[in-house]
Amino acid sequence: MRLPVALTALILFAAPVAPIAAWAANAPAPSPPPELLAHHALYTLTFNPRASGSDQSAGDVVGARGTMGYEVIDACDGWAIRQRLRMTVTNADGHDIQMDSDYATWESKDGTKFRFHMTQKTDDAITSQTDGEASLTSPGGTGVARYTRPREQTKQIPAGTFFPTAHTVAILDASRAGKKFLAVPLFDGTDENGTQDSSIAIVDRKAPFATSFPALTALPSTRVRLAFFDRQLGATTPTYQVGLRYWDNGVADTMQMDFGDFVMDAKMTELVAQPKRC
Repeated sequence: MRLPVALTALILFAAPVAPIAAWAANAPAPSPPPELLAHHALYTLTFNPRASGSDQSAGDVVGARGTMGYEVIDACDGWAIRQRLRMTVTNADGHDIQMDSDYATWESKDGTKFRFHMTQKTDDAITSQTDGEASLTSPGGTGVARYTRPREQTKQIPAGTFFPTAHTVAILDASRAGKKFLAVPLFDGTDENGTQDSSIAIVDRKAPFATSFPALTALPSTRVRLAFFDRQLGATTPTYQVGLRYWDNGVADTMQMDFGDFVMDAKMTELVAQPKRC
């Protein structure tokens, strides 16, 4: 989950212009979008053998289960986010494999500064690790990422790139504006190759409806489908895909994560609002 300032990069996407008559002098001003919710969420992950686009019968994975914790902290000058994913994957030989991902970031609220740490393990062995920081000259401007792990290196960030929280905000802004598709570069620090391409389809937008979470019930929501591509290699096949429902405060309550070899469904079972921590 990528997981949330409208940035100037949104001008890349043309939207129909409303007739001038629609903006009559006595027309009410549009209500501001809701603020992002600082929160802690817990998700239960279940294996989906019938997910479209994935032939589970031909793969090595025959089962999986897990949990994911997701925390967003309002640190006043930025958003601090931590995502912890733990899965047990069962292969065709009946062996269980433990997979653990720990991802932590801090992102300034103007979307121009970013710090990241990610560690992935398989059965206690570290398989991938990234650490570093990145910055943009301005929202929508070019930038640079400096890695300290897996090795010291510098990567240029192309103009129009979003960091993860701003990426989520861009999706929510696009949904409210009635857009159906976005294609923007994303830098999230999870790949030592630097910036990725992201393609986002906005499937629908729903008016508020009753849920078991009071913080969501009064808000509109939108279903989206995201695909991520290796930008450096000019890939046409996504490295990862996820479908989810975002509420207008940035919370996602359901997800379907396509890892290529298998698909996991995620359902939020706990949502607790967090205070500001200045």
